[in-house]
Amino acid sequence: MFFLLEVGTEELPADFIDEAIAQWQQIIPKSLEENFLTPDNLEVYGTPRRLAILISGLPEQQKDRDEVIKGPPVKAAFKDGKPTKAAEGFARKQEVTLDDLEIRPTDKGDFVFIEKKIKGRQTKEILQESIPNWINSLEGRRFMRWGNGELRFSRPIRWLVALCDQEILPLEIVNGDSTITSDRLSRGHRILHPDTVSIAQAAEYRETFRAVYVEVDPKQRQQIIEKDIETISQQLTGTADIPEDLLTEVINLVEYPTAVAGKFDPEFLNLPTEVIITVMVKHQRYFAVKKSAQELLPNFITIANGDPNKKDIIAQGNERVIRARLADAQFFYTSDCDEPLDSYLPQLENVTFQKELGTMRYKVDRIMDMAQQISEQLEVREQEQEEIESTALLCKADLVTQMVYEFPELQGIMGQKYALASGESEEVAQGIFEHYLPRGAKDIMPKSLTGQVVGIADRLDTLISIFGLGMIPTGSGDPFALRRAANAIITVTWEAELPINLAQLLLQGCQAFMADHGDKESPLEALQTFFIQRIQNILQDDFNIDYDLVNAVLGEADAEYMERALQNLLDVKDRSEFLQEIRSNGMLDRIYETINRSTRLAAKGDLEYTELDPSKVVRTELFEKSSEQELFNGLMALVSKTTQAQDEGDYQLLIEGLLDIIPKVSNFFDGEDSVLVMDDNQNIKQNRLNLLGVLRNHGRVLANFGAIVKN
Repeated sequence: MFFLLEVGTEELPADFIDEAIAQWQQIIPKSLEENFLTPDNLEVYGTPRRLAILISGLPEQQKDRDEVIKGPPVKAAFKDGKPTKAAEGFARKQEVTLDDLEIRPTDKGDFVFIEKKIKGRQTKEILQESIPNWINSLEGRRFMRWGNGELRFSRPIRWLVALCDQEILPLEIVNGDSTITSDRLSRGHRILHPDTVSIAQAAEYRETFRAVYVEVDPKQRQQIIEKDIETISQQLTGTADIPEDLLTEVINLVEYPTAVAGKFDPEFLNLPTEVIITVMVKHQRYFAVKKSAQELLPNFITIANGDPNKKDIIAQGNERVIRARLADAQFFYTSDCDEPLDSYLPQLENVTFQKELGTMRYKVDRIMDMAQQISEQLEVREQEQEEIESTALLCKADLVTQMVYEFPELQGIMGQKYALASGESEEVAQGIFEHYLPRGAKDIMPKSLTGQVVGIADRLDTLISIFGLGMIPTGSGDPFALRRAANAIITVTWEAELPINLAQLLLQGCQAFMADHGDKESPLEALQTFFIQRIQNILQDDFNIDYDLVNAVLGEADAEYMERALQNLLDVKDRSEFLQEIRSNGMLDRIYETINRSTRLAAKGDLEYTELDPSKVVRTELFEKSSEQELFNGLMALVSKTTQAQDEGDYQLLIEGLLDIIPKVSNFFDGEDSVLVMDDNQNIKQNRLNLLGVLRNHGRVLANFGAIVKN
């Protein structure tokens, strides 16, 4: 059996179509499976005016099945050998007699069970029950009501098609006084075929609509659009710039895509390329055409949803619109360039960053202070320091220019252009642009030191300030994009290999915040925890480090390890990757059991984690067995290797030292000359625990082995 459901609507938002398709692709197969229905294929389609499901290979009804149903425990179902009300109620609910009840043992004692043969229900009946839930389960932004009903959907629902093969499946959507009843009648293209369309059979759905100028399959629309854009680009002797987001949006703005070429005056090519593309993409949904990587042609391609025979008229209308838009941009650009970039700084005093945190000009001052602290940690040269200071001072100045006011997407980009026009150095101009990078998970990374330092400073200021006000992200709520900001700080630090001490920067930033907001609580502890969580997520999700190895590097409720991680982000990444490497090559297995056993026993002592020199905490005169002296000697030899591993970040040296000492530890525990660590003599016991504590501490230079899970 073929089944078709089409929900016809007013024009849907482009982003909702993809969301709805993705949701139905999850919801509907699960719903069918729960109802013991397994189709051959299920496709979900969407256009601006409809969402549709086409299912093939549905059985006419469920298969009959045997089902075992668990009832109450025997002690509740029977008393003195007679059935209780609990047993009677269970039997009545399941429509069986008391004689049908069986007693079966379980892990939790004896329970009453029944075996029932369930007759398969008609598929049509199940679909009638399920479809309203499929429709009502869809979620999206800005759902609306219409008419006088309470029904909410992305846009008003106007018609409903439901067919089982050629037969109409009766359905109703009630919305106040109005009722939408299922039929076989749908709507074609609003312009090219405004009449109703009768769908004879569910299996003919796609072909029926192609005949009335509607391509219901988004994948097919994408192929048509990409092919037409490529054809026109070749005719224009250029290459189309096809941003993924724009392509996705355009696919869901049209039902019958037609690519149309247009042109604009070559004089506008004097504008920065980014400005022209932004005007086209963000405001007109046009695709720019490039002559080379950095050079545009005075042409564009748009995807129309109208009559393909009227391409010339469509092109002329689009050309008039783009000329006006580009003329505005040219005026903004010329006017903005009339003044040096630093002349815009006073206007930042009229822009509020956040009502309790003051203006953007005040934020710039804080960014400069934080950038200064980062520069001191990095010990930058004097010239680099001056470039970082200038970048920090000017990084937000373009926000009050006419171009960025009109096109906010160009912030940073225009700052770079205006900085160069004002005579600033390449390093400062590039830093102004790059301090916003990365803007998302797939974005490019900043390459200049100015962009890296100022970007970290900007994000740290935002995090400290917003956390200080108590606006900590919870669940999916993150209006200030603080998770993205923290992720960027970590990834930029790793990518650029910046040896910054994040713990110190957070401390200094929180102290400065408290100096200005004495009525607030310090956000330091919350920020430390937040950054540890972000590091953990990035290592696991982006670097594919096993969760237990990440825990071993960051520690589990381990303040010393948390502090160490924040003091040296580069070391955290290096140790995590090294642990993953030695797990893969089997070296971790060779030391794991011994180090972990020592770590567990050492926890019964009280030796500080930082002590690596056994001569300071172990009394050799208390040794009773030669294995103790051997272990002591091995630990003494290990000190130099561990110290070198710490200084050079070469943890292979540490592993080699640990491998050398493993036989001595094994002999200490289980050899012919083994000892009982928990000796009755407290001094001997403590001495042996200190030996193990020193070994644990050497292991902790790499990781907390107690957090690692055995393979």
